[in-house]
Amino acid sequence: MSITAERRTALIGEYQNAATDTGSPEVQVALLTERIVNLTDHLKTHAKDFHSRRGLLMLVGRRRRLLDYVKRKDQARYETLIKRLGLRR
Repeated sequence: MSITAERRTALIGEYQNAATDTGSPEVQVALLTERIVNLTDHLKTHAKDFHSRRGLLMLVGRRRRLLDYVKRKDQARYETLIKRLGLRR
């Protein structure tokens, strides 16, 4: 259900802007997206797990706020980020 250390490192390497970048909005959105996908798969099998559903909704809200921030700061970065992650918005 959680992200393994190897997968986390791979995501950071894929979305980082510089060699030491681990906290840029792109990296944070990518990590949140991975957690959201994992929780969504979990909820497909455990439909009545309402505590995890609340956590999922909180993660989606946090990702939405980060994406709004990126969109406000740089529209081109936002467009490339949602295209790379395969998000609809």
